[in-house]
Amino acid sequence: MQPVRSICCIGAGYVGGPSCSVIAYTCPEISVTVVDVNGDRIRAWNSAQLPIFEPGLQEVVESCRGRNLFFSTDIDGAIKKADLIFISVNTPTKTYGLGKGQAPDLKYIEACARRIASLATGYKIVVEKSTVPVRAAESIKRIFDSNTKNDLHLEVLSNPEFLAEGTAIDDLKSPDRVLIGGEETAKGKQAVEALVRIYERWVPRTKIITTNTWSSELSKLAANAFLAQRISSINSIAAVCEATGADVGEVAHAIGTDSRIGSRFLKASVGFGGSCFQKDVLNLVYLCESLNLPEVARYWQQVVEINDYQRRRFATRIIGCLFNTVTDKRIAMLGFAFKKDTGDTRESSSIYICKYLMEEGAQLHIFDPKVQKEQIINDLSQSCIVGEEPDRVTKLVTVEKDVYEACEGAHAIVICTEWDVFKELEYERIYHGMLKPAFIFDGRRILDSLHDKLQNIGFQVETIGKRVVKNGIPYTPTSSCKADPLAPPAKKVKL
Repeated sequence: MQPVRSICCIGAGYVGGPSCSVIAYTCPEISVTVVDVNGDRIRAWNSAQLPIFEPGLQEVVESCRGRNLFFSTDIDGAIKKADLIFISVNTPTKTYGLGKGQAPDLKYIEACARRIASLATGYKIVVEKSTVPVRAAESIKRIFDSNTKNDLHLEVLSNPEFLAEGTAIDDLKSPDRVLIGGEETAKGKQAVEALVRIYERWVPRTKIITTNTWSSELSKLAANAFLAQRISSINSIAAVCEATGADVGEVAHAIGTDSRIGSRFLKASVGFGGSCFQKDVLNLVYLCESLNLPEVARYWQQVVEINDYQRRRFATRIIGCLFNTVTDKRIAMLGFAFKKDTGDTRESSSIYICKYLMEEGAQLHIFDPKVQKEQIINDLSQSCIVGEEPDRVTKLVTVEKDVYEACEGAHAIVICTEWDVFKELEYERIYHGMLKPAFIFDGRRILDSLHDKLQNIGFQVETIGKRVVKNGIPYTPTSSCKADPLAPPAKKVKL
């Protein structure tokens, strides 16, 4: 088999852009073209201001853009000349019809498959890069088999991405593993080997795992579901810690030292977000229901429900501590991205905290170092956030360019994203400009080492999974801080 010399990636988003940029960077003999129907996005990829913020990405792109890395809207031309085609388009959760709220919408995947079948000639390898449900490759193959011409042979592989936003470039350059799934036929194995040879340029062969197609597809869903489950697990323990006086940080450290458990993804917070975790868990729930496995489906559904509960619980704590009302109170929301070192806001917990506070009439002043004002306004203006009050955002939300302006005159500061810059703020200056009592709600536990200092300044500090300590004595919050009017009634457990 001839080595791959030309790659086309359909989809210039968070997966396609960075992953193919790293391939071009590490394989200078391969021509890589990333294509997209969105002309504005392609223009951004060809400019000095990339459409995605990711540490190290700018340097990778600029080192090979125009040499063997190209960004284009000429999808048809790129498909025709490519030896290997990555499909990296969006697979959002369906918002209507069968599987609404759980199943992935594969209309973009199907459109890509039909376009490839109509344009391609000769032998080509088509690779699923998007997160897809189990047996999606089989659906793509059926489309190919039903539309192929005599001079066309298409092999379908699964190659899910396991990068984490904020560390994507490091993850791509030094991955824990590369997973490639293909058909267990002679031609299928040849296609797998062709993709293996590309990754072998910079990834040790021992870290490249080959499986059948369906195992590869399920492994992506299972990996994200397991990570989400760990976060929901530690967040459920955080609620117990706040009720008992334990410190979830100490608990997480104690159980994380157990080699059978490990310390990763055991940091309590206001909840997980991002484009993958909730979507993939819900996809797994839908898959289990479709396979008549209701007990398994309920298990994974609970992971999402605990995440929703954690967000609601944190918002309720804010309201309770502010004397059970935030109407017309100014609250500084620090951080809107779903995690630090990214501008991505998809399923960010900040959106839902803002939703609950807006429902109570709070005046929100939002600052994030990387998220643009337009993105924040768009996210908060969704009908699922504002309901039947589309003007709520205009009345209640101000996006600030300066963190100190966001905090000026505020009743409370709410930290929703773990940006490092929030550890280094001039908190004495902030305190003097706030209304008293001045509250800090640390939804990411990034200020743990500063609690004594902040309390000496005069702040009342509230954090996830821990009771406040004043003068070395655990402080029991007032009943107003314990109130949870947004929570559904507790169910009695039969023993």
